[in-house]
Amino acid sequence: MKVSELQINSRLYPLQNNPLHSQKIKSGNQDSTAGKPFSEILNDKLNQTTDLKFSAHAVRRLEERQVEMSAGSLNRLNDGLQQLDAKGAANSVILMDETAFVVSVKNRTVVTAVDNMAAGKNVFTNIDSVAIV
Repeated sequence: MKVSELQINSRLYPLQNNPLHSQKIKSGNQDSTAGKPFSEILNDKLNQTTDLKFSAHAVRRLEERQVEMSAGSLNRLNDGLQQLDAKGAANSVILMDETAFVVSVKNRTVVTAVDNMAAGKNVFTNIDSVAIV
């Protein structure tokens, strides 16, 4: 791809005039998460811990329902996903503590999360298995 093709969006800046570059220099050693949306920070942290991914919808549901995910919880969720994968599951529900996680095993992605309070009114469809971790 040619540089001229990349400049269609006019978002390329020479290094010395790049506003993002000058902000990084000015900010020094401040936290690299400043200005990022919570969902992006959460996804970054989750992807550092495991190869398990969370859809934007799942991140929103976790935020709304104030479900906290510790490193131990992520490991348990990932272990459940690995067990489902070993059994040939495709779309599953993982029950962990008081939360149900609907996952796409093939994509290694949590599609949504339902806590204990909301689970009483939900029906899970298009799943082929359930894991309790």
